[in-house]
Parts: sequence; C-alpha cells; structure tokens
Amino acid sequence: MEDWAEKNILNHLKPVEKCWQPQDYLPNPTSDGFLEQVKELRERTKEIPDDYFAVLVGDMITEEALPTYQTRFNCTLGMLDETGADPSPWAVWSRAWTSEENRHGDLLNKYLYLSGRVDMKQVEKTIQYLIGSGMDIGTENNPYKWFIYTSFQERATFIAHGNTARLAKQHGDKNLAQICGLIASDEKRHEAAYTKVVEKLFEIDPDETVLAFADMMRKKITMPAHLMYDGRDRSIFTHFSAATARIGVYTALDYIQILEHLVNKWNVAKLTGLSSEGQKAQDYVCRLASRLHLIKERAQGRPQEAPVVPFSWIFYQKETKLQVQQNGVGEIN
Repeated sequence: MEDWAEKNILNHLKPVEKCWQPQDYLPNPTSDGFLEQVKELRERTKEIPDDYFAVLVGDMITEEALPTYQTRFNCTLGMLDETGADPSPWAVWSRAWTSEENRHGDLLNKYLYLSGRVDMKQVEKTIQYLIGSGMDIGTENNPYKWFIYTSFQERATFIAHGNTARLAKQHGDKNLAQICGLIASDEKRHEAAYTKVVEKLFEIDPDETVLAFADMMRKKITMPAHLMYDGRDRSIFTHFSAATARIGVYTALDYIQILEHLVNKWNVAKLTGLSSEGQKAQDYVCRLASRLHLIKERAQGRPQEAPVVPFSWIFYQKETKLQVQQNGVGEIN
C-alpha cells in the first residue's frame, strides 16, 4: 500500500510554512506590550470554571505524550521507521503527523502557564509520569487494529477540542476558543487520513478488517492517556473522564455516535463475501451502537453520585474549595 499511501495519505499533511504555530496565538515576548497582553489573558481566564480548566489540562497532558504515540505507530507491522528518517510514505506520515500534533501541546501548555490558574509543576510531573508509563490500547502490532483505533481516537479528539472551543466562547474567552478550534481542525484533518486508510483496508481485505474492528470494539476504545498519574491520585484518569462528561466535552453519547459514524463511513453493513467469522463480526459491530444506546438509557434512570474531586493541577477558586470540603473530599493519596 506504499504507492497508494503516498498519493492518498500524505496529501492530508500541511507544509510547515502553511501551518499555524503556537506563537501566533500567544502574547509576544519581544513586544513592549507583552506584560499587558499577559494581564489581559489572565483577566479573560478568571471567570472560567475550575472544572473546565481541569479538563483543558487533561487534554493538554494527553497531547504532550506524543513520544508514546509515535513509538506505538513505529512498532506497528508494516509501519516501521527503521532508521528514524526512512523515506517510506508511512514513516514520512508518522514523523509529520507527530510534528503537527506537537504544536497542540505546546500551545495549550503555554496558554495554561500564562493563565496563572494551573500548578505547572504538578502538570509537568503528570506529563513525565504518563510518558514513562506508556499506553496499552489493545492494538498489539496489528496495522488493521492500529488504524481503526486512530480513526476513532482522532474523531474523539476532534469532538473534545471542538467542545472546549464552544465552552471557552461561552465563558467569554474568544482567544482560547480560537485555539481549541484550531486544534480541533487539525484533528479533523488527521481523522480524514486515518479513516481513508481503513476504507482502503475494507476494500482489499474486508474479512480481516471487520474482524479487527469487532475486536477493538469488544475491548472498548481506550483513551491514550489511560495510564495518567500525577503522583497522588491513582484514579486521576477516571476523575478526568468524569469531568469531561460532566461539562459536556466528551460523553458516552459521543462514543456511541463515533461508532455509528465509522460503521456508516466504512459501509460495514454492506460488506459481502465474508467468512462465517467475518459475518459474525459484521453483525456484532453493526448492532453494537443500538445496544450501547439501550445501556446508556438504563443508566440514566439510576441515581448518579459524582462527588467533586479536586485535581492537583488546579489552583482552585474559593467557591470550589468550599464545595470540595462540603463533599468531604480531601487530598487523594
């Protein structure tokens, strides 16, 4: 598929000179008005809720674990970048995709630093812990599973960053809304490339591809930062995920709708000529969204208890500190 990838995948990359860079959307440190620009940024972020900041930090930490993602890509069968500078289309994509994604963490990291709302040392420790821990997303070294995973994950990040953009605008920070929107746009473009690869795999090897799709969905798509740890809270990723759902950045419904989108995008229901195992996998994948909708509806009928859990990353405002104390939640060890 190398010739195909060169013609159909590399065109989803942007030349460096046509890409935005983090400094385009941050106060200019060489400007005489730098301190005033920082002051204005901090004023804009004052009224943004703590929960939003916790989610934005978690998103940024996820973006900063790029070494893990590139390593995972390069360990996938057929995708190896043996010298570290191979000219093969897959190796070129891996490096260029990583370089584009690297801007996301850089921009969010600097913005959060300047906001004064974040304990950067705790954030930096969390990033180091996460990169050191790696990830186990169940793709093994199987290219079919890897590209199904990245198709799902890139759409999930597109949705999440799009929602952080929407919420930032609601909270009055148009600059942050623009930043999150730019990141979402990159994720959408990368999603298009990965879904196109899987579309091609369905064309040339539908049986193996649908089996891989079913296997990944049985395992459930695990977010790349699932081994997140801040040195205090062993369940911090669970608490981060709960916060993303609570404020509407990424929810169970988003997960289901991504599945529905991919099933329709890849015309899974219309596949023909499958083995008996392939047909079972096809049936499973095509019925799964309906089953997940039913489970979600049943869960909504149960009382939900979601205590406010403080994140070590955030300098909480007085109201939130009081709420945490009232809920009986202290520092997590």
